[in-house]
Amino acid sequence: MENSAQAKAKQTIDLLRARMQYDVMGRNDVIELVLVALLGDGHVLLEDFPGSGKTTLAKALGGSIDVKGTHDDMHAFRRMQFTPDLLPSDITGVMVFDTDSNRFHFRRGPIFTHVALVDEINRTSPKVQSALLEAMGEKQVTIDNETYGLSSLFFVIATQNPLDAVGTYPLPIAQLDRFMFKIRMTHISREDELSVIKSWGKPRERCQMPMVSVSDIVQARDWIRAQVAVDDAIMDCLVDVIRHIRGDGRCIQGASTRSLVQAVPALQSYAFMQGRMYVTSQDVADLALPLFVHRLQLAPGSGKADDLVKEAVQGPIRELSKRMMRG
Repeated sequence: MENSAQAKAKQTIDLLRARMQYDVMGRNDVIELVLVALLGDGHVLLEDFPGSGKTTLAKALGGSIDVKGTHDDMHAFRRMQFTPDLLPSDITGVMVFDTDSNRFHFRRGPIFTHVALVDEINRTSPKVQSALLEAMGEKQVTIDNETYGLSSLFFVIATQNPLDAVGTYPLPIAQLDRFMFKIRMTHISREDELSVIKSWGKPRERCQMPMVSVSDIVQARDWIRAQVAVDDAIMDCLVDVIRHIRGDGRCIQGASTRSLVQAVPALQSYAFMQGRMYVTSQDVADLALPLFVHRLQLAPGSGKADDLVKEAVQGPIRELSKRMMRG
């Protein structure tokens, strides 16, 4: 039974990866982290340049999910363009008066989806940004004292431009802390850019690979969480990394306990996608930057958060490696 569940989880991941790579060129590293976050029940913040393929990537994930057979009447994918004049109700939904029944009823907003692309999240007001907090943290929204559940899969891919800060509302730490990963996207390679422009506008055969059901993804997520081993030494290492960061004089705001809670399923998913049923010290080293950097606030002139995290990881990783070798 366990072997069949393991094979099913692997098949689900392989199909998602293959379908996304079919539609998105030159982004295999980003696709891997997005899938880790999806399987770890987290959310992703993409910091990228305009025209770098973020919408295509999110659509590729949404287009890989089969919603047939579900009873929630939700779309697989919805894109929300954040602008300064947006209202919270434009995202969550609104109560509408029905003259026929003489009653109010709830009309759901675009957040009622399985995969949500929140484009340019820092272009809208903090009031709208905060409307996402409950949805991302609790998978529900509250309208007029009534709570409405979201998809059990509910997954947010948010984007922001790292350069153009005019007219933006930078995300506060409390909002950033809701994201499992912050992924910085760079320009794709020369070969991949050539492939993109050569294939652009030409008829392309639609992906013939099977889609993946919502229940398959949720079951894979639950199975990985229950079966991939996380040694106590890994837990010790994570806590030591966080405490090193918090104790650094350059750091005004350190990573939260939530970051540790999110790190465990992320590491489990990452390990399973590497073909292992246990987490290693290298997994911690590989995921430290996307897990922790965006949660930190450094004193002015203190350098980069990336450097601080890299330094904080070194000691605990060495100790972890020694402990696991002795074990």
